[in-house]
Amino acid sequence: MWGCRGLRCAARVLLGVPRAAGGWSSSGPRPLQPGLRTVNVIFRNLDTAADCSLSYKELKGLLKSQMTLIDVREKWETGQFGKIPGSINIPLGEVMEALQMNPKDFKERYNQDMPAKTDHLVFSCMAGVRSKKALDIAMSLGFSRVQHYAGGLEEWAKYEPPETKQ
Repeated sequence: MWGCRGLRCAARVLLGVPRAAGGWSSSGPRPLQPGLRTVNVIFRNLDTAADCSLSYKELKGLLKSQMTLIDVREKWETGQFGKIPGSINIPLGEVMEALQMNPKDFKERYNQDMPAKTDHLVFSCMAGVRSKKALDIAMSLGFSRVQHYAGGLEEWAKYEPPETKQ
């Protein structure tokens, strides 16, 4: 992850602010001039791990509310290790396509209504790495209420047994 110095450097480059002494080289290319929305998305994505992570207790509370829990592990993993009750399985490699499907195709494939860009989505996986990637994908597609369960099924299983197919 970026340190404070790295964030300042990234901001300087993204916003086209010259270095303290001498400015931009006349021989080098000028930096891109992104719009404020681009900068906000970039910095929001840099900070998603801290702001969008859920604990077991927080996830447990959310399961009673209107939200969609998406397990981004492979299908064989959910079969072998189980899943968090109430989750739907959309492997990470399918997330980008799935979140752009038309609602009818989504319903046929995943047996659930297609989430709207304003719906609350929570991603989970085994240990939080793939769910963070899925969160970044959803944010890049314009989903505004997204979080991920950083502890994943590994943490969930410490508190209660996963749901298994019978």
